[in-house]
Amino acid sequence: MYNNDSLNVNSKGHLTIGGCDAVDLAMQYGTPLYVLDEKKIEQACNAYLDSFKKYYNSKGLPMYASKALCCKELCRIMKRLGMGLDVVSGGELYTALSVGFPAEKIHFHGNNKTPDEIEYALKSGVGKIVIDNLSEIDIIENMCEELGINANVSLRITPGIDAHTHDFIKTGQIDSKFGFIIENGDAFDVVQKVLEYSHLRLKEFHCHIGSQIFDIEPFVHAAEVMMDFIKEIKNRFGVTVEELNLGGGFGIRYLATDNPTDFENYMKAVSDAVHAKAAEYGLPVPFIFIEPGRSIVGEAGVTLYTVGGIKNIPGIRKYVSVDGGMSDNIRYALYGADYTVLIANKADLPADDIVTVAGKCCESGDLIQEHTHIQSAQVGDILAVLSTGAYNYSMASNYNRIPRPAIVMVNDGEARVIVKRESYDDIIANDV
Repeated sequence: MYNNDSLNVNSKGHLTIGGCDAVDLAMQYGTPLYVLDEKKIEQACNAYLDSFKKYYNSKGLPMYASKALCCKELCRIMKRLGMGLDVVSGGELYTALSVGFPAEKIHFHGNNKTPDEIEYALKSGVGKIVIDNLSEIDIIENMCEELGINANVSLRITPGIDAHTHDFIKTGQIDSKFGFIIENGDAFDVVQKVLEYSHLRLKEFHCHIGSQIFDIEPFVHAAEVMMDFIKEIKNRFGVTVEELNLGGGFGIRYLATDNPTDFENYMKAVSDAVHAKAAEYGLPVPFIFIEPGRSIVGEAGVTLYTVGGIKNIPGIRKYVSVDGGMSDNIRYALYGADYTVLIANKADLPADDIVTVAGKCCESGDLIQEHTHIQSAQVGDILAVLSTGAYNYSMASNYNRIPRPAIVMVNDGEARVIVKRESYDDIIANDV
């Protein structure tokens, strides 16, 4: 087990999460079960908030990327801590507003927002709409005209940086469905178009270079490219854009061998680059936004399963099947995501068996991890998959009409349900 201050092993040899015995949680709430450590989430948020005081003299704000995990309780926590919020759909926006999250601290993203979503965002008074395609510009302008309002907008710029992550989670390179490209002139053309409209207020430029990135250099380079772009926009159009959103993408530990960059080093290096470019070009240091998601909730989460069938094919592999699978964790099937897996009720024993953890869905590709080391498993054991706080519940489905699991929040040995387990009645609720 890698170093994670949320996890421990108690005197029974059981995995503990936020001071709660994982086996007890499984018995009380059932499996599959998502478990989140509230204290670890708070620690991550406070580290980001403190870093803006230290490196930007409080001229900045971390925006929790709610696509990583969005539910009412997470939005309440972000509101309480003073975080901003990045949403990418009408559903995420609705969730945030339902608990009174301040609309002015919400940025609305998406590469293909529907007219209904745009109208909802405008009427809700979101802080910014991040424009990601040309058609949105006309839609927003026309709606503002009808509503008699102006809209603060941001432009998502593609900086042309390959962050050397998985192809499916790279978003900053030229060949991307996201943003306006600098190299071919699209980014300059869209700035000109926005400036010509009477109801759009260009407040910010945004970029995002990918996800699960361990190196500092791509982030530094992106910041420099965006500061160069701000300077060029001032030269061409006489407009100084004073807000810059540098996105997210900071890597976390899924395996003991993962070595993510120390967050403090990242913040200092990027801040140094932004300040240096501002001084070189005679520009004000922009108000900085970043959008951490995975790095806030990822390592705070664990998924618990009950072991069912065990199938050993001598000389080939041993399958250990659990009562969940791709319906609650699609990431391995999507892009071979790595995870640390262990038997929660045998956490003090050596992981000396090599198995493939399989799900219960009727799909050959329904695997959670292949050829992974775990303690010897038996039917009825509780299997834990670590670092599942991000992009697990948020990507869950009802494939095979399997109800989605509950989410339990733990904090100093106390547990509470924040998302109820779906029932079969929930599954058919919208059938007619």
